[in-house]
Amino acid sequence: MSHTRSPDSRTLPMPDLRGSFPGPFATSPYADAIEEQTAHWLRTFPLIGSPGEAKALCNITAHGVARVLPTADRDGVFLCADLFLWLTAFDDVHGEYEGGRDTARLVRRISHCVHLLAGHDEPAADDDAYIAALRDLLHRFRERATPTQYLRLTAHLRDNLFGILWEAHHLDRPDQVTLSDYCAMRPHTVFVRTVMATAEVALRYELTEDQRASTAVRELEKAVADLAGWINDLASYAKETERGGPTPPSLPTLLIRHRECDLEEAFRLASRMCEDQALTARLRITELTVNSKNSLADHARAMEGIAASYVWHIGHARYGA
Repeated sequence: MSHTRSPDSRTLPMPDLRGSFPGPFATSPYADAIEEQTAHWLRTFPLIGSPGEAKALCNITAHGVARVLPTADRDGVFLCADLFLWLTAFDDVHGEYEGGRDTARLVRRISHCVHLLAGHDEPAADDDAYIAALRDLLHRFRERATPTQYLRLTAHLRDNLFGILWEAHHLDRPDQVTLSDYCAMRPHTVFVRTVMATAEVALRYELTEDQRASTAVRELEKAVADLAGWINDLASYAKETERGGPTPPSLPTLLIRHRECDLEEAFRLASRMCEDQALTARLRITELTVNSKNSLADHARAMEGIAASYVWHIGHARYGA
């Protein structure tokens, strides 16, 4: 089992995912091109003020998406990388940095985005780079996605925006968050359901509604969604707690409160939860890829890439304290 260092220098247990997602993970041949593209896109739409932060965000986004979509075409990976960069930048700047201090302002920003997602895309005098960038992304997705895929994507984006608002509202009141509420909301704040929707668009396959409602698909998606959020919580714990102030809602802090345990035991419990979900995901991926030439197999391989990307990205310097 690998380890991380907490702010008080104790060694905390981390999940061992090598049995389910051992790596090395398949990577798109366009990884370097994605990084160049996202940097160019940020110059067109300046979402991040600091050049250093922009460069780091482009790096983790590019190489994360390259692992999500190792077989997608160039335009597909560019499109998905730009969207994930937009979501992360919006969360960093308007959610984490501003949201807790001025939630009303965040509500206004999100309402502008929701109007755009609903199809009201006439430019307004108070549009900023985030609105302009979102307008660009939605136009590109409409050109590539089927109508159903586009509706699913915009629905998940609204969930993400609500998740950012929900998280900002609870930054200074984590004691009001229950463990069940947090587990329900975490996939929206880590954007993993949106990544799933974009993968279908980028890889040019589409599940039927019956396939999407099957037990195997639902269990696979839930396992990957939970794993993505929970391993992110463990990896980012040290960085988040070193900022001072209230400890933000995360799986370890909620386990400490709800299970009445210390930090080390919370990490141990969370690690086992991650390992269980990783195993569930692996079993369902194996089951669905028995027939390797249908949309269910395509979806299973896409979920495998998404899980691999989240497993990979927690080792990035972005999560160092």
